[in-house]
Amino acid sequence: MLSVRGLFTSILDDDDAYRLFCSIAASGEAQGGWENGRIAALVPPSQRALAPKIARHGADEDKHGRIFNALLRKRGLEPVPVPADTDYTMLLERAGIGLAHTRLRQNQPLTEQDIVVYLAHSRVTEQRASEQMALLLKHFSDHPEIGRAIRAISNDEDNHLAYCHEELLRLAAAGHGRAIHRALRECAHAEIRVHRDVSLGVMARMGRILRWSPATAAMLRFGIHLTYLYERLHGWRRMTTLSMPERRNALAGPEPAGVPLSAG
Repeated sequence: MLSVRGLFTSILDDDDAYRLFCSIAASGEAQGGWENGRIAALVPPSQRALAPKIARHGADEDKHGRIFNALLRKRGLEPVPVPADTDYTMLLERAGIGLAHTRLRQNQPLTEQDIVVYLAHSRVTEQRASEQMALLLKHFSDHPEIGRAIRAISNDEDNHLAYCHEELLRLAAAGHGRAIHRALRECAHAEIRVHRDVSLGVMARMGRILRWSPATAAMLRFGIHLTYLYERLHGWRRMTTLSMPERRNALAGPEPAGVPLSAG
């Protein structure tokens, strides 16, 4: 059975697996950048102070997409199309989570309820992103090829999560508490299903690329289903609680200079 470190090392060491991993990550980040950019442009007048922070969030996501594409270029690799069953952002939209792309393509201002839905969706998905990057950071922060990129992205994801907590608490104090609670629960339950399905899709493809034995593939599938069961019964609650973060006003100000677009 592969350990977490062994699993990701096997992906890093194989060009085809690495290309799929970076392509999926780059596509998801670019989609998140577009969504946040549109939301920033459509913020209702009552929430205009949020627009620069949402725009900063989108700029960070765009940057992450560029980082993953830069990692591919450094190896002389081109992105590959993202299989539909591994497209996390698309599957979340199909599940009715967040603001629909058809709505974001319209040039009509959003409502405060739309902002609640957006922030609840972001709070849940940024929890996942922060945890995944923390796991990579634990094992690969000093990796000569990807370490610098992981450190930069992990720091950004922690900022995004802090921002979501702070802004949702502000809106709760303004009278949106029940709507926030309801949106967080709906988002969390949908997200854990989508995450399970995407994980199964990614691992199935990685298994074929890396020629895992049937026993290894079966154990990984079992682990994914076991994680889903835990999250379905209890773990989802970590995605729905709100607390004032240590990082206050995390997305205020301009994007910091010197952001790496490559691992070296």
